[in-house]
Amino acid sequence: MPLNLEVPYFKKVLVGYDGSPLAEKAVDVAIRFGLCEKSSVLVLAVARLPEPATSVEVEAVLDDAREHYEQGLKKVVERGQSRGVEINTDIVVGHPAEQLIHRAETEQADLIIVGRRGTSLFQKIMLGSTSERVLRYAHCPVLLVK
Repeated sequence: MPLNLEVPYFKKVLVGYDGSPLAEKAVDVAIRFGLCEKSSVLVLAVARLPEPATSVEVEAVLDDAREHYEQGLKKVVERGQSRGVEINTDIVVGHPAEQLIHRAETEQADLIIVGRRGTSLFQKIMLGSTSERVLRYAHCPVLLVK
């Protein structure tokens, strides 16, 4: 059966973003998908809450996350625009793997792209790898960037 190149397989690509070098590489890969397959790209940053969290802490964490991720996400959007790829961004609060999986399901993403490791070795040891959890529980293919 011939491959239909007019209809992209990966129409919606979700990228996990934490500002790390591997997250930046993941964005670059997503931009390539946007160019080659005309995919829509959503870059999602997830701010993790302290446990247990109060409602005041949720607002504070979201404000801090917006401040922390704002510049990086702005550069991501500009990088996409310079190559002709529209990139949408969002910042949410919660567990990174759970939020990425949930967003992929609600957006009906065809592909999730994440860096193999995030920014914190402590988080890797204590919480397990976000990328491992996404890989294990996602409904769609997952591309790990290293």
